[in-house]
Amino acid sequence: MTGTGSRPSAVLGLGLAAIGRPGYITLGRDRDLPADRSPAALAARAFALLDAAAALGIGYVDAARSYGRAEEFLASWLRGRERVPFVASKWGYRYTGGWRTDADRHEVKEHTAAAFERQHRETTELLGPWLRLSQVHSLTLDSPLWADRPLLRRLAEVRAAGTEIGFSTSGPEQAAAVRRGLALTVDGVRLFSSVQSTWNLLETSAAGALAEAHDAGLRVVVKEAVANGRLTGHGQPAGSPLAAAAREHGVGVDAVALGAALARPWCDVVLSGAVTVAQLTSNAAGTRVAGLDLGGLVEPQHPGDYWGARGRLPWQ
Repeated sequence: MTGTGSRPSAVLGLGLAAIGRPGYITLGRDRDLPADRSPAALAARAFALLDAAAALGIGYVDAARSYGRAEEFLASWLRGRERVPFVASKWGYRYTGGWRTDADRHEVKEHTAAAFERQHRETTELLGPWLRLSQVHSLTLDSPLWADRPLLRRLAEVRAAGTEIGFSTSGPEQAAAVRRGLALTVDGVRLFSSVQSTWNLLETSAAGALAEAHDAGLRVVVKEAVANGRLTGHGQPAGSPLAAAAREHGVGVDAVALGAALARPWCDVVLSGAVTVAQLTSNAAGTRVAGLDLGGLVEPQHPGDYWGARGRLPWQ
């Protein structure tokens, strides 16, 4: 692992997927969060993370309707603040976990006009004064949204009223979804101005499409840069090349993984999914190692294998 660690052009953001609800698929979560997963306990943890993010200069926060009470926590924290971050949220999934870690289903996908109207209303009731970006949550090739012209026109109306419209992607066909999103227009105008996709040292398949999005002027946001904990100390043994590189440079395994994402020339924001202030501080060290050569530390997986393994991670 060589290089000087030059400052990346991308910045770190804070994602609230793992802190707005009691269960998520991040490795080590049972050790990182207390047994008390009550709304009050998680709200307090969210406030501490948001305070720490502000102190670290993190100016981008990402939420979603399906992240339990994440939008509610964020809105409570934002009230009365003079300086606020760029606030993004997502619609298209609804939370169904019943505030349990052992629910049969934690979220349900619905990309319909009715779902958008309901969830957009709920989001704006909480985040209206601060919401800058509304994203379609996990827009895959089989979504009915692509052919729903009334819904697309409604999204264009929201954009015309001043809120950016974007989309996130998931699954082994992310690259194709990104490219289809780039081509989507309403009345001859590209609908989306932002795309959020999974990219990490294990799952690199969307890189080419994300570079195209960047070149087309879209904001490119990377999520799951630590592969839901697989690229952290929870998922990497002490003898792994990634762990050895982290020790060599005096940072955590998570920082090396995040540094790899921050170094992508097509990337604008890399989301941290931290649930402790210590994790967020460790993640922030990724900016120091973003210019290092990470070749050979981790072998990328076939997208189908990566997403299959992700789908088997337990909610905890």
